[in-house]
Amino acid sequence: MKVKMSDFLLERRSTVKKLITELSKEFKYVSVLGSDTHGKRYSVQRKGAAINDSMWNERGFVAKVYNGIGYSEYSFNEIDDSKVKEIAENIKKRVDKQIKNLGLDVKITKYPIIKEEKIQSSFLGEVKILPEDFSDKDIIEKLTKVKNKTLNVSELIFDASVSMQEVHVSKIFISNDKDLYQSYVWSEGYVFAMARKDDNTKVNYSGFSGLKGAEMLDEMDSKVEETAEMAIKLLSAKAVTPGEYEVVCSPDVSGIIAHEAFGHGVEMDMFVKNRAKAPQYIDKPVASSLVNMHDGATSAKNVSSYLFDDEGVIGKDTTIIENGILKRGISDTLSALRLGTKPTGNGKRTSFERKAYTRMTNTFFTAGNDTVEDMISSIKKGYLLECPSSGMEDPKNWGIQCMISYGKEIIDGKLTGNIVSPVVLTGYVPDLLKSISMVSGNVEIEGTGACGKGYKEWVKVSSGGPYIKAKVRMG
Repeated sequence: MKVKMSDFLLERRSTVKKLITELSKEFKYVSVLGSDTHGKRYSVQRKGAAINDSMWNERGFVAKVYNGIGYSEYSFNEIDDSKVKEIAENIKKRVDKQIKNLGLDVKITKYPIIKEEKIQSSFLGEVKILPEDFSDKDIIEKLTKVKNKTLNVSELIFDASVSMQEVHVSKIFISNDKDLYQSYVWSEGYVFAMARKDDNTKVNYSGFSGLKGAEMLDEMDSKVEETAEMAIKLLSAKAVTPGEYEVVCSPDVSGIIAHEAFGHGVEMDMFVKNRAKAPQYIDKPVASSLVNMHDGATSAKNVSSYLFDDEGVIGKDTTIIENGILKRGISDTLSALRLGTKPTGNGKRTSFERKAYTRMTNTFFTAGNDTVEDMISSIKKGYLLECPSSGMEDPKNWGIQCMISYGKEIIDGKLTGNIVSPVVLTGYVPDLLKSISMVSGNVEIEGTGACGKGYKEWVKVSSGGPYIKAKVRMG
């Protein structure tokens, strides 16, 4: 079913165009982004249930104007015809004040004027069950059934937590050359199983995501036994002996490696600030020739797929690594202007009240020709790594660290049934990527998490890939 565009934004499109006409009398570039995002988070545990507003909820506008040197922005919550001149005057006054406060003795980087192609386009997503067609009561009842099913797997499962979040995103972007709007729904969910034996407590989870509605609840139900049984197996897990191992990484582990390694490592606003090593390695080998990596709103279909980014740039598919060669980075508009490149549709804001940064969208390794069975059988002593929880990378020095929930032991090409947990995967990014010797033919992408930049700028992203065989340091 087609997702409905926000009435709030549609009703204000003509007024926004009037504001742009008014501001264009003073400024050589003007654009307005309008956002109306709303959703709910549902959670159920043994002790009860809760319904809360989504952390992604927002409603408002941000105007961007060229001030003669660079770009100034002004955010506001509401607009109607009677407020157009008032908002325009406020923007003019603030820009004048900003320019005066810069002072004559301050060295300021001057940006060129953004040049845009004339585009009029729209996108309405599709889901099987629209949020408005499935009540809060229906969702809580479904989650409760999943929770009860998890608890009933074993007496060792002492608690379960099941949650789901549905978010409806609507945005407009209007300038003198662009008239764009989009509306889509994304959802994410978790099933957590908590196991206990004596004083030993372990937790395992499964995540779910996509451009989906409440139909995702059925997917969650299908993973209950698998999630709970692994939580029980973790009760007997041992600590890993630190060292270097051959490993097979599941698609979600491959995804966090891609995200941390050459996701953050090729965000081009870091190039501008000289905080990344990647510019020195463009068109040079940084990975095995088996490795190909993409990012982009159109590269895959998940929570970070869209028609246009928060700067009105149409989403793209960017090849970051091609046959092991680092080809290019991803960028927002201002970084592209500064570096003399074209923006890649990666300008994203945590909300209309915050500036746009270069951010990842759907980041993943592409498929190869190997099978998971062949990967496992080729390992003398190593692990199958699954279920990542977090990661970080240093774009300046290319160190990487990923937290993995567990590894399944492989001896003489066979899974032994032994498990190590938790696992810290570390290393130097090119060493890790150049060690990749096998890549499976299937790609899986998930978007249950969010990506932070600094300490407060969060956006939705997805990551993934095929199974990969590599050499990594574990501890």
